[in-house]
Amino acid sequence: MTPPFKADQVGSLLRPANLLEARERRKRGELPAAELRRIEDEAIRSVVRMQEDLGMQSITDGEFRRGLWHMDFICDFANVQQAPGIPIKFHSDEGEIEWAPPGVKITGKLARPHPIFVEDFKFLKSIAKATPKITIPSPSVLHFRGGRKAIDTTAYPDMDEFYADLARVYREEIRDLVDAGCRYLQVDEVNMAFLCDPSIRDFVRGLGEDPEKLPHTYAKLINEATAARHKDMTVCMHLCRGNARSHWVADGGYEPVAETLFNEFDVNGYFLEYDSSRAGDFRPLRFVPKGKIVVLGLVTTKKGALEKKDDIKRRIDEASRFVPIDQLALSPQCGFASNAEGNMLTVDQEKAKLQLIVEIAREVWG
Repeated sequence: MTPPFKADQVGSLLRPANLLEARERRKRGELPAAELRRIEDEAIRSVVRMQEDLGMQSITDGEFRRGLWHMDFICDFANVQQAPGIPIKFHSDEGEIEWAPPGVKITGKLARPHPIFVEDFKFLKSIAKATPKITIPSPSVLHFRGGRKAIDTTAYPDMDEFYADLARVYREEIRDLVDAGCRYLQVDEVNMAFLCDPSIRDFVRGLGEDPEKLPHTYAKLINEATAARHKDMTVCMHLCRGNARSHWVADGGYEPVAETLFNEFDVNGYFLEYDSSRAGDFRPLRFVPKGKIVVLGLVTTKKGALEKKDDIKRRIDEASRFVPIDQLALSPQCGFASNAEGNMLTVDQEKAKLQLIVEIAREVWG
């Protein structure tokens, strides 16, 4: 029983109202940092119990200490600064919203002045009875949205030096996570899914990058970044097409990146968004080699309506035509709250979806 589990999850969970209120009070200077930490601890204790009561074997802290899935991590590296984002149209079945997710710029040599998520993981490990899992944003986040233009040319006249330093600071964090007892790590690599969308591939060309070469570049980067992993550590990648307030950004099946994705990245498994036609069909799974696990994200986190068991089982069967069923598992398509605000469903609906995943996994795989 090693991860990824047959019933697994992506990581972020809906924040309770008192935690959201406490974070806002902290921003206004009305709440000491120690008190916010105490409130976070209690909320995490509660959400860990919830996951274990549902029968989940993969336990996260819900990303309750974060405001946004990636920024709380990457901005703790030295010389990484938040920058104005590029306005993007996020889509949903109900309409569009325009939002500019914060960008980043590299202003000097990268360094990791202190551990980032290590203490958070230690707390999770101390209270979880099942397997504690930590999620971190992919190092590609520090390149993808700004490209060469967002990286200081004095500090990094040569991009190979930038990628080498980026991999190094990630290795430092992962090494400390290993020492803290982490054996299940998820790297959120959304940019590989974005490269499946023709319009975003055009955006990448506008940055002066080649969308055909980037998957190979990112594979090498992630392989070097995770080289400090323990021999018993499971490393998985999560791919999605945007997840903010139940809206998405990108469209397109995995075919443009599939061969590279499944064969050049040195990871144990993949959490793949597959809750809608936007992710395409299962044919790209033909490139999955023996020994790697594909966790099918067939249960949406963007809507509260509960999926039907038979529909999910039918889709698992369809996927098994391209990769053996023992190499498949089941999860939500994404987190329930990639940002603190979360998606448009209730905690009860979230719990029902996780419970459904556990029940289907038991019925399909035993």
